[in-house]
Amino acid sequence: MTDARLPRRVLVVGAGLAGLRTAMELRAQGFDGELTVVGAEELPPYDRPPLSKQLLTRAEPVWLSDDLGADLADLADRVLLGRRALGLVAGDDGATVTLDGHEELSADAVVLACGSAAVRPPALAGALTLHTAADAAALRARLLPGARLVCVGAGWIGAEVAGVAAAAGVRTTVVEMAASPLTRQAGVAGERTRGWYADAGVDLRTGAAAVGTEAGGLRLADGTTLPADVVLAAVGVRPSTAWLAPALPLTARGAVPVDPGGRVRGGPAAVRAVGDCADRTSPRDGLVEGGHWDAALTHPAGVVADLLRTAPPADPAPYVFSTQLGHDVAVVGRPTARSRVVWREDATSWAALHVEDAEDGTARLRAVVAADRHRDVSAARKALSRAAHPVIDLAAATDPAVPLRQVLAEPAAAVRPTPEVHPKV
Repeated sequence: MTDARLPRRVLVVGAGLAGLRTAMELRAQGFDGELTVVGAEELPPYDRPPLSKQLLTRAEPVWLSDDLGADLADLADRVLLGRRALGLVAGDDGATVTLDGHEELSADAVVLACGSAAVRPPALAGALTLHTAADAAALRARLLPGARLVCVGAGWIGAEVAGVAAAAGVRTTVVEMAASPLTRQAGVAGERTRGWYADAGVDLRTGAAAVGTEAGGLRLADGTTLPADVVLAAVGVRPSTAWLAPALPLTARGAVPVDPGGRVRGGPAAVRAVGDCADRTSPRDGLVEGGHWDAALTHPAGVVADLLRTAPPADPAPYVFSTQLGHDVAVVGRPTARSRVVWREDATSWAALHVEDAEDGTARLRAVVAADRHRDVSAARKALSRAAHPVIDLAAATDPAVPLRQVLAEPAAAVRPTPEVHPKV
């Protein structure tokens, strides 16, 4: 599909949140052509966060048709569930996707929303993972009161599952190779979550490497064997993009590199990518890796706007939210190697403000990691979604009683002048 014409046939590969939101945006932004959606799972679109957060209290998936008020069957001309994409041939004027069963689907434009899959290292071949509704059902069936669970990984999924399991009477241990929980996700703020594990009745072991599973346990690098009825590998996800090589360039972690409009960097014009499978370069934040719910929810609007050449939406700040071990944790924005941490805390909550010193002498807020500070999260999401990072009054920001929104201001260069209003004559 060249820029000289708009697409009349669009194929969306992926029927999760990003795929459904892409279909919704296509219709909302005026696309009246032929729309086909393909999904590898046989289930209709469902929400993934409840799989861990409500693992033991909700047996049925949270259907996105109920959550978002939109059904793929009403949006798309053709919906193919339980079909796996195996290959892509694409150019600037169109693309063809090969499905299992040797069926080929051609379209003027293809939007890749093919998501990700849980990582299970070879050493943890006997472990369970948690990424799909089927994974959740298998794990739920084994987490009975009194059972012994070992989670490998103290990231989002590991912490969420550990909390709900321990609360249900499951004897729970979390093993983390890094020195602190949430190190990769929250940086130095991750250490602040350590005490939550003991408070929840979870045995946390950091600086510990898992080297293998065996009948009845998990082996660690120091020779220790942790008894376990269930071992959960919660060590992250990788984009489900192996089928795209060599048709598209992929990053080192296997993601499709895209710009804010979902265009593939160095790839054909007929292809876009969004959600977990895409690594997006933002003019404001730099490289933003996929893999989070909010990106799958919000980024399709910009992808469809670029595809249909409608007005692009504002670039939302990167945002991740987790409920774990009795606490709410959020990360807004993207810290850099140049940023430093300024703490904002009281007796029951805290926020790590990642601040960078700008060339104009001002301090700019780059990211916020917050625990149980919902108003700070709301203020940070608004401020960090501006065109430029906000200036922060550091002296006032460290006072937790001062609302965060009051200490943030747009940089002078980014402030839009107030338009003159002339009365009608």
